[in-house]
Amino acid sequence: MSIALFIQHRFSERWKDHLTTLLPDQKIEIYPEIENPDMVEYAISWKHEMGVFSQFKNLKVIASLGAGVHHILKDESISKEIKVTRIVDDQLQKDMASFVLTQCLNVSRNIFQYLRQQENKEWKLSTYKTPEETKVGILGMGVLGKATAQLLHQNGFQVLGWSRSKKEIDHITTYEASELNQFLSQTEILVCLLPITKATIGIVNHEIFNQLPKGSSFINVARGELVEDADLLQALEKKQLNWAILDVFKEEPLPEDHLFWEHPKVVITPHSASLTNPKTASKQLAENYLRLEEKKDLLNVVDRERGY
Repeated sequence: MSIALFIQHRFSERWKDHLTTLLPDQKIEIYPEIENPDMVEYAISWKHEMGVFSQFKNLKVIASLGAGVHHILKDESISKEIKVTRIVDDQLQKDMASFVLTQCLNVSRNIFQYLRQQENKEWKLSTYKTPEETKVGILGMGVLGKATAQLLHQNGFQVLGWSRSKKEIDHITTYEASELNQFLSQTEILVCLLPITKATIGIVNHEIFNQLPKGSSFINVARGELVEDADLLQALEKKQLNWAILDVFKEEPLPEDHLFWEHPKVVITPHSASLTNPKTASKQLAENYLRLEEKKDLLNVVDRERGY
């Protein structure tokens, strides 16, 4: 049995080195340099080529290199018999939470506005809101959403959380699916941390934006496919939204001709909110490989119907 890495836009050799340290007797190969495809039972993927796994007849597990798995689940050529796993890592959670906290502080303290003013050599003082005066609403209260909500609370923000089913989290006011309107009507900074599923693609659209208080801001650190770009731009033009901080996009890298680049109320980061740490994530990947060998239950298995 061998392990194959299918990693686009990542440091494949670095991942191979970490895994080799943990599994010194195991053959680890980087696609497309696979000696015998029939020996591959465990694949590690990040944005693989669609259909590539069809040539690996004995594949049993595809492990996502990150918390997201849409890049795997959208490949309809993958057999339903193949299990899909994802990374659940404390450092990923900490990094995501600190990124969102930073952006919420930037919004509430007018930092983005001042950066724009600097470009024009404009000296203009604006009042700001303290965290205690600011309500942040998080769409999606999974592992990342919960960690983010807790850090925001620890730093003084009023935090609301929305998810399909009701969650009970200390100090966080939570809402379930049927209470979306109530959740949105109070949210001054909306943070998208939803998983991407058939039900959530395009879910953040004009209906969502129009229910927020006028002048709210939006942070997307989940997936670009969750948001209707045209509706977002319209909400900014109508001043329904004040700022849009976007870390993820439908097409990455973001095309040079995309309207987001030039919009004065859009802040762009290059999918950098939370990067998988090879040192810690490799331990999970290696442990799951050993569990596969020993026919034990795998960690962090994805429900392919639910999408997470």
